Amino acid sequence: MSLSDNIIPAVESEQVEFKTSFNDEVIVSLVAFSNAKGGVVYVGVQDSGEVKGVQLGKETIQGWVNEVKNKTAPVIIPDLETITVDNKLIVSLSVNEYPVKPVSTKGRYYKRVGNSNHLLTVSEVVDMHLQSINSSWDAYPDPLHSIDDISLEKVQAAIEVMKQNGLSITENPLSFLQKYYLVRDDKLINAAYLLFKKADSATTTIELGRFQNEITIKDTSRSKSDVITQIEQVLEFVRKHINKEVIITGDAQNIQKWQYPMEAIREIVINMIVHRDYRSSSDSIVKIFDDKIEFYNPGRLPDNIAVEDLLSNTYRSTPRNKIIADFCKDLGLIEKYGSGIQRVLTYFKEALLPPPIFQNISDGFMVTIFSGTTAKLGDKLGDKLGDKLGDSQKRILESIKNDPFISLSQLSKMIGISQTAIENNISKLKEMGILKRIGSAKGGRWEIIEASPPTPLP
Repeated sequence: MSLSDNIIPAVESEQVEFKTSFNDEVIVSLVAFSNAKGGVVYVGVQDSGEVKGVQLGKETIQGWVNEVKNKTAPVIIPDLETITVDNKLIVSLSVNEYPVKPVSTKGRYYKRVGNSNHLLTVSEVVDMHLQSINSSWDAYPDPLHSIDDISLEKVQAAIEVMKQNGLSITENPLSFLQKYYLVRDDKLINAAYLLFKKADSATTTIELGRFQNEITIKDTSRSKSDVITQIEQVLEFVRKHINKEVIITGDAQNIQKWQYPMEAIREIVINMIVHRDYRSSSDSIVKIFDDKIEFYNPGRLPDNIAVEDLLSNTYRSTPRNKIIADFCKDLGLIEKYGSGIQRVLTYFKEALLPPPIFQNISDGFMVTIFSGTTAKLGDKLGDKLGDKLGDSQKRILESIKNDPFISLSQLSKMIGISQTAIENNISKLKEMGILKRIGSAKGGRWEIIEASPPTPLP
């Protein structure tokens, strides 16, 4: 401990917390910091940043240390320093990120989000631990299924594909599973069952629908197969319900052009299946409309990855299912971790279609793609005023058409521009007579004013 004239931070943040006195809330903050990037609690400071100071007895500091040790598991021991600010004494308690997470206090686990502490759910506790030991749920033994529940014929088919990709494999299917650690001590791991299960089961259910509108279904199907088979099943259903144009070239072979770039849809479907949270009771859902397709998947983005990180490609890929992802890479289904989103964006740009919208929704993640009919929405409204809309303005309108209750912060994350830029573009759209707000800023909705006649969104 030492006295110094250090200046404390002005406000609370992701790594800074102010407390007027030492109590259990201080320990909660230290636990949350340990489960994130580390941080410092300043005791003797109000939330506003005003220094109040604390009174210290002979054994006060050691008593605080002991209380933190006794109320955390694994045990964390903060570094303490006494600091003099404006002739008032405050104490800083700092911790680094704990290497094997999560840390708890009184049986509860917390994480730091912005400048506040949030209680972790059971699934978040599991994910945090698996990530800290560089593992994943699919690498653990399957307690419900045995080798009799998988198809060795499917395993052999996968082996043949890998051989075609240049891999040298001489093992029989069972030895192959052991070599890939898909079977350990004669027990299946979760990935093995999902990859090669013999019979259909609800574990992998994907609901597929062709919609005339939001409530009218024209066709429906359901896939419950193994995850490898599901890729083609979903793609087949999509191909069945989207348009295909034949372009006459005069050559021996004419060009077939799909309503959407199929390479991009394949990337989306593979990502949806490979990175799904198979512990969730929710199903994956694909909804096909006249002018858009929605791909919903249980499992949100990791806390350390935001939607704007996906769009700018400034993130480190952290597969939810490491074993499945690695196996699909050897099958040639995945080219490189973390590059799929950029390829999807490129495919849509080359096809002159609106960029997809990526968003966390409820307990999952959704990708929405739009056909040329939606792209004409912005063009039509721009033409109405003799002016073309910018790309950001078109994407704002597309997002609002998809969700009239969308917030400014959600638009910012989806489109990848600042909230100020969103506000400026919305102001221009209002001035142009294209967009208006119905109701209050907090509880209202957006309404797009189309050319003739105006058609309000429901």
